[in-house]
Amino acid sequence: MAKLKVLVIDDSALIRQLLTEILNSDPGIEVVGSAIDPLIARQKIKELNPDVLTLDIEMPRMDGLSFLRNLMRLRPMPVVMISTLTQKGADTTMEALSLGAVDFIAKPKLDVVEKLADYRDEIIEKVKVAGKARVKQLIERPKSVDKSLSTDDVMGKVTWSGKIRTTDKIIAIGASTGGTEAIREVLEKMPSDSPAVVITQHIPPMFSESFANRLNSCCDLIVCQAKDGQPIIPGHAYVAPGGMHLMIARSGAKYYCKLSDAPPVNRHKPSVDVMFRSVLQSAGPNSLAVILTGMGGDGAKSMKELRDIGVHTIAQDEKSSVVWGMPGEAVKLDAVEYIEPLDKVAQRIVTTIEKV
Repeated sequence: MAKLKVLVIDDSALIRQLLTEILNSDPGIEVVGSAIDPLIARQKIKELNPDVLTLDIEMPRMDGLSFLRNLMRLRPMPVVMISTLTQKGADTTMEALSLGAVDFIAKPKLDVVEKLADYRDEIIEKVKVAGKARVKQLIERPKSVDKSLSTDDVMGKVTWSGKIRTTDKIIAIGASTGGTEAIREVLEKMPSDSPAVVITQHIPPMFSESFANRLNSCCDLIVCQAKDGQPIIPGHAYVAPGGMHLMIARSGAKYYCKLSDAPPVNRHKPSVDVMFRSVLQSAGPNSLAVILTGMGGDGAKSMKELRDIGVHTIAQDEKSSVVWGMPGEAVKLDAVEYIEPLDKVAQRIVTTIEKV
């Protein structure tokens, strides 16, 4: 079986060396070359024809985002971004994922040698998953109108929403690799008077708030990072914070967010299975569950439990998924009622939630 060919692009000689050593330690991967900046990388891509790139965001001569944008327009291929663990790095990483990067690796600012080595298995897994990912040519969308979460805007939205019906329905969405853009595409098509949406996306702590803010800027729903004890109300979407499980709890007829610092489940924190199980316990048949692109099987077992009590369930189809791991596992377990391409998922949610 041919090895996965990787090109490492980073202006730091230390990072290039570390990533090369880590990736070459796996018998299924070969680092065929490295580049100090995107201009050198462009030539090496032509010469070496790698299967996957690792790409630093901050580099001389051309920044990683500009290079990624050009690459995904002209020669789409799997890219894993190398991002710094800062708020600026988180915001830029969300932009990179929107441009077509498959995933990202968070690079620590201090003790790089020791801490990056600690992520060895994760780095190898993400590069291997990227090698199997389906990437598409970038067709840039018009810029979204910026929408802040000022008090006036939020209150205006809630006051205006006389059409928002009082409901105890819950829409639960789980995703992993490729999920940040899949979730965006679904939420952009959801009406402002939708039942409340709760979201678990596998994402590190520093990046989840940027992810929620990006969703909020382009959706009619009001999207925020979930807070412990926060009421769950229609017209809003709640994103699980990285490093915390999001659960749905009930008090009388009202739902609220409950965050947990319990250990990872299925190696993930937040875990889709944890969220789905809490939805089963608190909302039961008054819910709808959706599982989108992602590696592994997180969420599949609890989706089966939801399906068994009559909950409507939806999975993204294989063709439109970056990685058909989580939805594929749910389908194998007969946990899925509807299998839809990504561009039809929101429509299926809207028509199906009316039956609940």
